[in-house]
Amino acid sequence: MRIDEYREYDGLGLAKLVANGEVTPSELLDCALAQTTSIDPSLNSIVRLMSEQADEQLTGTLDGPFAGVPFLIKDLSQDYAGLPTASGSRSLTNLPMPEHATVVQRWLDAGLVIFGKTNTPEFGAKGITEPTVFGPARNPWDPSRSPGGSSGGSAAAVAAGIVPVAGASDGGGSIRIPSSCCGLVGLKPGRGLVPSGPTFGEAMHGAAVQGVVSRSVRDTAAMLDVLAGGEATSGYSPARPDGSFLSRTEQDPKSLRIGMYAATSVNPSPDPQAVAAMESAAKTLTELGHTVELLDAPPYDDARLNREFLLAWFTYLAYEMDEVKRRTGCGDDSFERDTRIMAALGRSASGVDYLHAVEGRHVHVRALATYFETYDLLLTPTIAELPPKIGAFDLAKPLEMASDLLLRSRTAGLLRHTGIVDQMIDDNISWIPYTQLANVTGRPALSLPLHWTPSGLPMGAHFTAPLGGEALLVQLAGQLERAVPWAHHYADIGQRVAPS
Repeated sequence: MRIDEYREYDGLGLAKLVANGEVTPSELLDCALAQTTSIDPSLNSIVRLMSEQADEQLTGTLDGPFAGVPFLIKDLSQDYAGLPTASGSRSLTNLPMPEHATVVQRWLDAGLVIFGKTNTPEFGAKGITEPTVFGPARNPWDPSRSPGGSSGGSAAAVAAGIVPVAGASDGGGSIRIPSSCCGLVGLKPGRGLVPSGPTFGEAMHGAAVQGVVSRSVRDTAAMLDVLAGGEATSGYSPARPDGSFLSRTEQDPKSLRIGMYAATSVNPSPDPQAVAAMESAAKTLTELGHTVELLDAPPYDDARLNREFLLAWFTYLAYEMDEVKRRTGCGDDSFERDTRIMAALGRSASGVDYLHAVEGRHVHVRALATYFETYDLLLTPTIAELPPKIGAFDLAKPLEMASDLLLRSRTAGLLRHTGIVDQMIDDNISWIPYTQLANVTGRPALSLPLHWTPSGLPMGAHFTAPLGGEALLVQLAGQLERAVPWAHHYADIGQRVAPS
């Protein structure tokens, strides 16, 4: 199979070729590895090749809806037995995991051939993928820019045509942000639908979930069919819709009423291209018979939600650092400066502060439930600014020096009493103010590649659904994909052309 042929198929398309005997899994893996060799040095999307494990899979019987399709897993929370899950951290690069994560086992059971792990920021704690230990991943549409995070490596690999679909996860937008930056489909399932076990329970009280990034809606839906459903260690027995998620992609939804907004308290003037992404989606939706209405403001307290989200995130990061130290015996110097600062801020919060942040999510759940009494979906841009340049969020030298001094003196928690923290929050949230809502409230949300800028950068449109709304999201996504096809577009390194 030629590389140009390989890139034209989505995952289910490649699996059909294998099932029909038109191509072998070994030939598909050769294509994926050839793409890796020729493209990935420019992208740094893959941090660990798993050729031995892939070859072993090829010696066995491959069954399932994606039998024979090459696949990449994220190097965070997607453990492969016998290999480290580095989580973008120097501290974990040599600690093998004892068993497969449940989602990894389900991917293997679906017939996927896993041949590598993708780049991620340290502990997935940022919306960009620039870990010190592995170096930054780059956006195939413009390698001077970030592919987003924390599933940036997976998104870059899919957008460049190394694989048609790859493992991802989302604790604050980490499936949807890179999907927007790289022109992909990114669905965050609702809380509890996809398990996180067996080693771990609910990350961030269920705010973080597992999933994929892909080029086609049907791959995303079929992957949800593969992953959805509880396990013995789950905290929930999730409800499933009648029929498969995949079958829903072929059915147009009823006429929907959708509210939209772009301006937020943290970013009252988003980039015009972000607004254009939302408005382009609204125009297509209207042409398809849906009703789209501009809201005066977000239907929830977005300033409060983002502050509570970050406090909970910083505190969870402190816990995660302590757990890694316990498991490995490493010291503070094994972690990045930014991670140590965020963890110090988390440690400086009281237990009551943390509970206020976590329990406050019900206020936002109630606000969103009230909104959904009138509307079927909520539409926003996925990101408020263009994909950032590599290094755009590096700390300024004076702040680096001040932070290092406070870290050495173990007084970094004092930063929370200065304006520096507010500036850090504004710098890191202002370009991604929309995605945290779905994580905090546990609702499903989806980014779709419905807009490209004049310079050829993708910008996503973002949909948030009510509880249990995954089927509606893939149904609408299928309708939009038929109206404005995008699955055949991929970033051609050295010849990046915006889709027409």
